[in-house]
Order: sequence, then C-alpha cells, then structure tokens
Amino acid sequence: VQLQASGGGLVQTGGSLRLSCAASGGTFGRYALGWFRQAPGKDRDFVATISGSGVYKYYADSVKGRFTISRDNAKNTVYLQMNSMKPEDTAVYYCAASRNANAYTNVYTDGGQYGYWGQGTQVTVSS
Repeated sequence: VQLQASGGGLVQTGGSLRLSCAASGGTFGRYALGWFRQAPGKDRDFVATISGSGVYKYYADSVKGRFTISRDNAKNTVYLQMNSMKPEDTAVYYCAASRNANAYTNVYTDGGQYGYWGQGTQVTVSS
C-alpha cells in the first residue's frame, strides 16, 4: 500500500484545513487508517483512526470535537477535517494504513500497528 498525503498549509488560529491521503495498491477497504502528527523536537503522536468499514472511529483527546476523520473507499482516500485549529496543532501530519489487512472493525492508536506510512504534510497554525 502506498499513501500520499496532501492538504497541509498555513492557517490562522480558529481556522480549518482538510487533509487528504490517497492510497494505491492493496484493497483499501480492508485496512484501518490513521492520522498521526509530529511537532519539532517531539515524538510522533496519534491523532485519529478509522476502521476499514468506516463505522468505527477514535480520536486523541486533544482533537476530539474539533477534528473529524472519514474515508471514501470508492476513492481510496481518507480525510482529516480540522476545525477550530490551535497553534499546538502545528506539526507534520502523517497518514498510515494498518498492518492488519482485515481491519473492517478495528481501530488502532499505536503507531506500531501500522505498516504503511505516507510522506507527511506540514500544517502550521499561526497565533
């Protein structure tokens, strides 16, 4: 599975961005997908995850109520809608697909459960 993230950019506090991650190879709907982020000098953190079916979702507490993860299996794409953004959301955002290729109802918060990673897209929130 190859992943290509896009949609990052510069936004003001309180603004919105939508990240996209297009996948190729594999059967897209069988994989759980996740978004992670890494700020300068910090570890990579979990942001959101969605099951292969799209029914199950889970968010980090820091983004709950502000970010929404979704997927379009017909387009082989996962999205991260980010609203009410804060300066602490500034990071490189990565999309990832699960190692488990039968993750119809699974969600994963641990980066070790993901075997495929996109290249990252920079998100900067100005104060």
